[in-house]
Amino acid sequence: MRPEILGETFMHDCPALIDDATRHLAHQSLSITQQPVRASAWHEVPTTYLVCNEDRGTPAKRQREFADRAHTVVELNAGHHPFLAQPEAVADLVLAASSRTEQPTSSC
Repeated sequence: MRPEILGETFMHDCPALIDDATRHLAHQSLSITQQPVRASAWHEVPTTYLVCNEDRGTPAKRQREFADRAHTVVELNAGHHPFLAQPEAVADLVLAASSRTEQPTSSC
């Protein structure tokens, strides 16, 4: 990630955090994108995909393609980091998803 495009591309909806995020950028090897996926929980566990409609780094159209296998798809008017820009909305999503996947406990 080039520091000069971080704010406009990935953090346009949380500008107060851009300077701090820029200071924490680190090099990441591209080799991780070439690693095969060895396990995927979505085969057994209901999943939720959050499509961020205002994401400038991963367009919403592409995210919807990624979300094809998700059990539930939720759309939010947020950029690439919704957990920073709209933490309450993401917390609500996580709580709603966890209530859908909770298994009843049996009593002995």
